[in-house]
Amino acid sequence: MAEVGLSYEQGPPFAAPLRFFLAAPLFLLLAAVLALFLPEWQSNRWSPVSLALTHLITLGYLATVMFGALLQMLPVVLGAPVPAVRLVAGLGLIGLICGTPSLVLGFLQGDAHWLYAGMLFLGVGLTPGLAAFALSLVRTIAEQVAWPIRQAVLSLLVTLALGIVLAGAMAGLWPLSTPFDLTTLHMAWGLVGWVLILVIGLAYQVVPMLQITPAYPARLSRWLTWIMQAGLLLFSGLPLPAVGVAANRIGSLLICTTCAGFALATLRIQSQRRRKLPDVTLDFWRLGMACLIFSALFAPLLSWLPSPWQDPALISLGMLFMLGFAASVVSGMLYKIVPFLAWFHLKTQTGAKVSAIPNMKEMIPDRLARLHFRLHLAALVLLLPAPFLPQPAAAPGLFLLAAGAIRQGLNLLHARRLFLRFGGHLGV
Repeated sequence: MAEVGLSYEQGPPFAAPLRFFLAAPLFLLLAAVLALFLPEWQSNRWSPVSLALTHLITLGYLATVMFGALLQMLPVVLGAPVPAVRLVAGLGLIGLICGTPSLVLGFLQGDAHWLYAGMLFLGVGLTPGLAAFALSLVRTIAEQVAWPIRQAVLSLLVTLALGIVLAGAMAGLWPLSTPFDLTTLHMAWGLVGWVLILVIGLAYQVVPMLQITPAYPARLSRWLTWIMQAGLLLFSGLPLPAVGVAANRIGSLLICTTCAGFALATLRIQSQRRRKLPDVTLDFWRLGMACLIFSALFAPLLSWLPSPWQDPALISLGMLFMLGFAASVVSGMLYKIVPFLAWFHLKTQTGAKVSAIPNMKEMIPDRLARLHFRLHLAALVLLLPAPFLPQPAAAPGLFLLAAGAIRQGLNLLHARRLFLRFGGHLGV
């Protein structure tokens, strides 16, 4: 794992990213339980329950993992330590674990006070982190590596700005004439600009390094996210608002094409990996790439569906992207990153021989990670058709999703317990 060009000694204390990783499955568990008791999400994508569930997954689960991953990846991969990392990590975690539930309560109860609280917690908690990430990205000399992450952080700023406008309108702070259009843009910049582009930027580093594959093709890694960002601008009607629908369609086509291109390129280099042993993290990635391809193929067809099918189809598409693609890839990364960090910090802190401490496979055994994969896959298979079926049809999938979230949390705690048992210090 000691790759040339990586600066592990510049990484933050183990506690900084680990706390984010441990907190994330709780949001996915909360989403599954909430969806089980409030089934109206199956029939209306604009319902308060749908908004609450979407933010529990995107802001609670995905953004929490990604915030922790950036704390680790920026200093190690880009050689640019995050300033005041303990303060940034502490504020960011408080902002997410307090702000996300507050926002969810605001959606569910239609209570402006909870929306105010959510905006306040998220604003105060995430702003220092975004500023610190931006400073790190300015300082780095790894220009080509840094650009996808810069684009993702910029997209997160746009997402948060649109979210504040929408939340403020819901709370009655100002009028809003086109809430549905802005909600669509908010989702596009969040899911494509932030989640997808950040996954791509991290994949360029972690897939070859941790899965022992060839590097991504140079032209693809140089231009893919720029084309995707251009598609996102066109989808938003910028910089050509006069052409309206045409720009939107061209942007959608660019986004879908680049999604499929990234997924196919990832599957191709993974098929060339030098280590042919079974690897559950590879299964998570392959599932994620398959879901991304299906999302890219399915999205352009939505407008051709009969009107009564469009809302259920959009809900299924959202689950395919958020749970099928993003949550799968995030799980695949966690099961590589957390065991490695636990092993690396334990070896560095104790100075013990490699044979005297647990190896990476022992930090999170394959059988436990594979159990999570099976629960996750089964939940996905059962949940995708649920919006087209009667409400009780979603219950089995939601039970499995909750079980998978619990299993993932226990797996990550297993690595933490071993780390502490063998003399490791989290570096609080």
